[in-house]
Amino acid sequence: MLGIQIIAFIFCFCGLGAAIAATASNEWKVTSRASSVITATWVFQGLWMNCAGNALGAFHCRPHLTIFKVEGYIQACRGLMISAVCLGFFGAIFGLVGMKCTKVGGSDQTKAKIACLAGLIFILSGLCSMTSCSLYANRITSEFFDPSFVAQKYELGAALFIGWAGASLCIIGGSIFCFSIAENSNSPRRGYAYNGATSVMSSRTKVHNSVPEKTPPKHFDKNAYV
Repeated sequence: MLGIQIIAFIFCFCGLGAAIAATASNEWKVTSRASSVITATWVFQGLWMNCAGNALGAFHCRPHLTIFKVEGYIQACRGLMISAVCLGFFGAIFGLVGMKCTKVGGSDQTKAKIACLAGLIFILSGLCSMTSCSLYANRITSEFFDPSFVAQKYELGAALFIGWAGASLCIIGGSIFCFSIAENSNSPRRGYAYNGATSVMSSRTKVHNSVPEKTPPKHFDKNAYV
């Protein structure tokens, strides 16, 4: 079970790193080359700023200066991704405490419960990240295939795929952590019978048998010597 927990923690830790990278990335959506007139210039947007670049390698980014002018789905995605990162951070702490290879956490039963709690937290983190990326991707695809949408159309950016991959790793690792408590409860327990009274009696019997018995002295009459 120790090797399974290590694999689960590696999955969850990589998923947390992917969620952080996706949250900080600016490539949640990029301009569609099919609808762009100038192919040497492209625009890519993230949760925190909009950027533009050209074929010469020059980039210019403009952050969202106010929250109230940001669209609602972007604010929702921000909250979900921040929640995913925070849950993943606490899940990593509980996962380290609940693993059997660490010296903290108490008994094996207590560590198994902590590991199960870490698994649930990682699953929630993965669901938050998955929901955020799916919501953002749904908005991009609905605008792209809408014939009445005349503004600039975008395609799915690399950050969405990184977020989906990280969410999948967190959900898989969290599920393994949750199943580890079932494996710990199904493990057979060794029973020890108390034979204290029997051992005391047997030791007393051995001591009694080891001591030689004293034979009483024999008395003879005077006639025996005649």
